Amino acid sequence: MSQPAQSMSQSMSPSKSLQQQISEAVQNRAAPISHLLRLMSALDADASANENLRHQLRARIGAPLGG
Repeated sequence: MSQPAQSMSQSMSPSKSLQQQISEAVQNRAAPISHLLRLMSALDADASANENLRHQLRARIGAPLGG
C-alpha cells in the first residue's frame, strides 16, 4: 500500500530544485500535463527564474505526444 505514496513523493520531491524538477519533466515524455502546469505555476511565482527554463517548459507543454 505504500507504493502510490512513494511514487508521489518521488515525483514531487521537495529536495530537488525547481530547475532539476523542470529538467526531469521536460525529458520525461510520460509526465502528465497537470505536473507540467504545476511546475509552470511555480516557475512563474519565482521572480529569479531562468527565462530559458520557462521557454523549455512551455515548449514541452506544447510539444506533440509522438516522437
